[in-house]
Amino acid sequence: MLAATAVSQSATDPLGGLVLGDVPRPEPRPGWSIVRVVSSSLNMHDLWTLRGVGHPPDRLPIVLGCDAAGYDEDGNEVIVHPVIADPDAGRGDETLDPNRALLSERHDGAFAEYLTVPARNLIPKPSWLSFDEAACLPVAWTTAYRMLFTQARITAGDRVLVQGAGGGVASAAIKLAVAAGAVVYATSRSEDKRIQALAWGARAAVPTGERLPERVDVVIETVGEATWSHSLKSLRPGGTIVIAGATSGTNPPADLGRIFYLQQRILGSTGCTRGELVALLKMMDATGLRPVIDRTLPLDEIHKGFQLMIDGRLTGKLVIKEIAS
Repeated sequence: MLAATAVSQSATDPLGGLVLGDVPRPEPRPGWSIVRVVSSSLNMHDLWTLRGVGHPPDRLPIVLGCDAAGYDEDGNEVIVHPVIADPDAGRGDETLDPNRALLSERHDGAFAEYLTVPARNLIPKPSWLSFDEAACLPVAWTTAYRMLFTQARITAGDRVLVQGAGGGVASAAIKLAVAAGAVVYATSRSEDKRIQALAWGARAAVPTGERLPERVDVVIETVGEATWSHSLKSLRPGGTIVIAGATSGTNPPADLGRIFYLQQRILGSTGCTRGELVALLKMMDATGLRPVIDRTLPLDEIHKGFQLMIDGRLTGKLVIKEIAS
């Protein structure tokens, strides 16, 4: 079968290690299901793997891709929950299982015609959701959902800042927070992405680092070093920063004095549970929310898709099509 495989890693030439070619089709195993992939989507996680960040080289080669929607062995339309873990080992939360793995970390991923995952990781795809839309949800949208509702516990009327409008998690966070009745502010270096954030319902969208009209209750942070100081300064006393990524660097000045004096809270967030993905689908059904798709490319153009991500030219998600739906 055709697949996009990481065979080597390089911080300076990540796409040099991405090979598109034939690999063996996965074999069935007890308790696992085979999925015929229709659509998948790119995530920064895929690029980090190619750059050698957070992915040991001894796990190569591995098929990339964390997101998938397709058909199970019985022809049912399914969405793949990407966290492969034991909920019991995480005290009921599989994201807290010390041995958890995101699809494509220890098990071949979604940039292929077929993949295999534990049967519990398959969720029925609602008929009102297209395969392309469904493929945008498992990582980016569920990450945003967990950050907002499980970790920050936002309620209607809360002031929420989303740093780095335009990325998959950020675009999801803006739309979800607006749908929940929050007042949303967004930042971006790109004027086009700021305009897009306003179209999604943000009250204001400002250049990165610019002062907001008011302090916020919650900051959704995935950028890291480049925006960390601004996130802390934008937060009200007692407010919360939820961080689920650090694309610009992982070690900004902590500013501990501000944090303890203003009693600010910093919460980490990783992935989502199967239940949170189901809850997200219910919210989308109730509100009519749909993911933002920048464009769709066939699997054989995946290098082009990665380059668009590297160049920062995407607004929302880029979908990869394995087969026609």
